[in-house]
Amino acid sequence: MTCEHLNNLTAENLISKAVYPVFRCEECMKINSRWVHLRICQTCGKMLCCDSSEHQHARRHYEATSHAVVSSAELGEQWLWCFADEQGKDY
Repeated sequence: MTCEHLNNLTAENLISKAVYPVFRCEECMKINSRWVHLRICQTCGKMLCCDSSEHQHARRHYEATSHAVVSSAELGEQWLWCFADEQGKDY
């Protein structure tokens, strides 16, 4: 199965982690919580925590907004994940 969400994103049009001066989960900061890893919503640019984090803010953001694709905000990682199609892609 091919994921249209992922195929529409390329290294040239994705929201890069390089544009963020500070790496933090926007929602965890509001509730004074911790996160494990960070993800960047490729629709709106929100930086949120991963599924391994207690509050899973990136997944909850997808469920609330249908913003399907996130990228890893972790240094050294260059991959995308589509929540809708449960598929990943390196870039």
